[in-house]
Amino acid sequence: MTGQPEHVMVVGAGLGGLRTAEQLRSAGFQGRISLVGAEPHAPYDRPPLSKQILTGDWEPEKIVLAELDALLDIGVRVHLGIEAVALRHSEDGYSGWGERGHELELSDGATLHGDAVVIATGLAARTLPGQPATVHTLRTLDDALALRDALNRIRSLLVVGGGFIGAEVASAARTRGIEVTVLEGLPVVLARALGPDVGAIAGRLLVEGGVDVRTGAALTRFTDNGTGVGVELADGTHCSADAALVGIGGTPRLEWLDGTGLDLTDGLGCGTTGRVHGLAAAWAVGDVAAWDDPVYGDRHRHEHWTSAADQAAVVASDILGAPPPPPAVPYFWSDQFGLKIQLLGRPELADRVVPLHGTGFDGGPIRGTVGGYLDGDRLVAVVGFGAARIVTRYRAQVAERAPLDTAVSGRGGG
Repeated sequence: MTGQPEHVMVVGAGLGGLRTAEQLRSAGFQGRISLVGAEPHAPYDRPPLSKQILTGDWEPEKIVLAELDALLDIGVRVHLGIEAVALRHSEDGYSGWGERGHELELSDGATLHGDAVVIATGLAARTLPGQPATVHTLRTLDDALALRDALNRIRSLLVVGGGFIGAEVASAARTRGIEVTVLEGLPVVLARALGPDVGAIAGRLLVEGGVDVRTGAALTRFTDNGTGVGVELADGTHCSADAALVGIGGTPRLEWLDGTGLDLTDGLGCGTTGRVHGLAAAWAVGDVAAWDDPVYGDRHRHEHWTSAADQAAVVASDILGAPPPPPAVPYFWSDQFGLKIQLLGRPELADRVVPLHGTGFDGGPIRGTVGGYLDGDRLVAVVGFGAARIVTRYRAQVAERAPLDTAVSGRGGG
């Protein structure tokens, strides 16, 4: 491909899709941009859904990322409340930019034609077999407002899933004085994201916050207990509450691409600049995108706010044939019980975790605790609990996979 496309279609109006459109314009792209979003709302920020929106500290207008008038001002045509239902190659091409253009079929019956497509459709909340319609999930603004309304009326909440969403919802509910029970199938909460050692510290944070945490709790079925929600566990015990949330992760929203012949098992496989493998003139960003990692030689999906924004900048540059921005270190944060948990890097690559600061690993106070994830003697990730200034100091060491001795000597101050 030479030159620039005439029309870029961005499917998904969340952070990744929005930032891609904005980055294209800020880089000087003069062609058409279409932004398609399944939700009727203007693009909004998702992290506050399980935090400030749920607690009632913020109203929805505070999380809007871009007003529709502002998007129109930069020449982005917005299609909201409309889903993409199919993507086809146009044999005739569109403007000569690529060998073949794309036809994007929408749920309202319209079809868009473009040279390039950026896929940023995000995740759908995962549900359990037999899950009643009255049981909440949390992925969208409407989900958050429905759950917030429930929290205004209930005295007890059952949370199925001890991941970040479950923990943040538990924290928000406890600020309202609601009794909370968290059911987690693994021996430790947050083990998938943080590993068992650090997950144990996060579990302490929940317990110290007044949450009834039950690990190794395998749910077999939902039961009808009359007014609230009940569940039966594999050991025969029953739990019930006035309301329930299932927070067990999400699945990439890619069913609309079934006709493309792509492998959609765990997201869209992409190169190091976000180009989709096996689909010409197509890129993917955010939760649906499994990018090749040139450092570790694998492919990984980063379900993080900062990753979506970082990837958008790379994709916009690649579409326009410009040099990419410097590589970014994956970063994630979670606000729970008055503490900010921060994670830099890729902890799933580590074979052990070592304490770097604080006493949380030894049963002491959690605040100020920082741990390092090591692959051999190389630092591949850092986690901190209420230790923002310390965690930030390790960013360069994580990016460089520095040896532990070097990282600690360089950033050992408290």
